[in-house]
Amino acid sequence: MHDDQLDVTAETVATLIEEQFPSWSGKTIQLLASTGTVNAIFRIGNDLTARFPLRPADAAEVLAVVEQEVQASAELAQVSRFPVPEPVALGKPGAGYPMPWTVQTWVPGTVAFDAGPSGSYAFAGDLAAFIAPLRDAETRGRLFRGEGRGGVLTHHDDWMAKCFKESEGLLDVPRLRQLWSHFRELPRTGADVMSHGDLIPGNVLVEEDRLSGVLDTGGFGPADPALDLVSAWHLLQRGPRDVLRRTLGCDDLEWERGKAWAFQQAMGVVWYYVESNPTMSRMGRRTLDRILKSMQ
Repeated sequence: MHDDQLDVTAETVATLIEEQFPSWSGKTIQLLASTGTVNAIFRIGNDLTARFPLRPADAAEVLAVVEQEVQASAELAQVSRFPVPEPVALGKPGAGYPMPWTVQTWVPGTVAFDAGPSGSYAFAGDLAAFIAPLRDAETRGRLFRGEGRGGVLTHHDDWMAKCFKESEGLLDVPRLRQLWSHFRELPRTGADVMSHGDLIPGNVLVEEDRLSGVLDTGGFGPADPALDLVSAWHLLQRGPRDVLRRTLGCDDLEWERGKAWAFQQAMGVVWYYVESNPTMSRMGRRTLDRILKSMQ
């Protein structure tokens, strides 16, 4: 998916485990099929998963990020009403792999990409029941860290300009430019709340059209209260989407800002992953279609 992507194999993982966590030696190691774009995920036995960053970077900088993600995941696990991965161990570079890596608990379920719960009203209610206690969690004086989605919409103007340029021939760019002109002007009124930060189908687990777990919790932190509303557009059809809005009590402005963050994310994934991760690219297209229909 990335030009500089690292090659991580089951053999590499087995060697790292034998060297660093010998009590797990002999457990079956399986690379999981994933739409994730940041980590390679391996299942270790029945109860654990290991996450290996895919893109090379300074090991010390990666360690600082990974430690922050481990802390965030542990914090979210304390407030979530649904199963989430819990940190178990932090691995070191070795066996030809140059960066830190993590081990978490395994959470069963089918990712929403495959389960297709978009028409389930019960699933929408579950999503709201996941998001609400995150919003109520203490920020402890922390503010948005200033990177990625969740801060100021206009800070993404340069990235959106690149997305529009790269999307020529793929999308109706003139119409989408007009939408961004509207979204970027939406004022921010609410203070930061704690948010998952990336509620896309690949991070949501489903069982019988109900939410059964949430993955990729290392981004848990303070952000725009509208940020987790991206789930309304990435995951839900119109009727269930209305359930999510009513249950969370979103006003018009907050709802529009959630739509804006979903738009920003979708514009990036359509062109970037059109060849390397078609599932993600299709997700972006579907999200944009839902947003466009809502504006008619």
